[in-house]
Amino acid sequence: MTKHHNEMHRSHRIGWLRAAVLGANDGIVSTASLVIGVASASATHESVLLAGVAGLFAGALSMAAGEYVSVYSQADTERADIELEKKHLNDEPEFELNELAEIYESRGLDPDLARKVAEQLTAHDALAAHARDELGISEVMSARPIQAALFSAVSFAIGAILPLTVAWASPVEILIWPVGLFSLIFLAALGAIAANAGGAPMLIGSARVLFWGAIAMAGTALVGKIFDTIV
Repeated sequence: MTKHHNEMHRSHRIGWLRAAVLGANDGIVSTASLVIGVASASATHESVLLAGVAGLFAGALSMAAGEYVSVYSQADTERADIELEKKHLNDEPEFELNELAEIYESRGLDPDLARKVAEQLTAHDALAAHARDELGISEVMSARPIQAALFSAVSFAIGAILPLTVAWASPVEILIWPVGLFSLIFLAALGAIAANAGGAPMLIGSARVLFWGAIAMAGTALVGKIFDTIV
């Protein structure tokens, strides 16, 4: 009797998870850093919030546009490679069959079995076999520009709202400290959640984002102080 077991693979999450984590992380770090930098320059509460809201909209749109263009370029490259592979399959089918067999042989199959596997996969769907095993392109891993843009924009906005809410609820005189503290807490939680979703250690995921987030916020606070002193 064949035993069944549950397998929870995470590779199908790579596209949206990367965009969502990058967007939320950038939303927290950039908005918190902007708010802290402006507040460090002795700005009014209204000015700090206005800068934060402007940063939210500008950042979300920028993230969406950047992700769309970047991932669309990847999709264009994938399409070009697949079209080239179609041409090769039409022009040199025997060469392509041998190439596929060599790939399977290099992965551990004996020559006869590698040849049989290549022949059967070619008969089933030659282009899919070459796209997956020669080019490394599959349906799960293929680029999705619109999905990446949407996840980036929405996650950036959600991330930016968190430090903005803290800034709105804090008196401007002490605003820097609660925004910085809560933003680091948000980043630690985000790093842990993203690491868990990707199957990585949560502590390491939190440490990574905490380190760079703290540097970014400290740097903008220093810039704000310098400009305030100059003015």
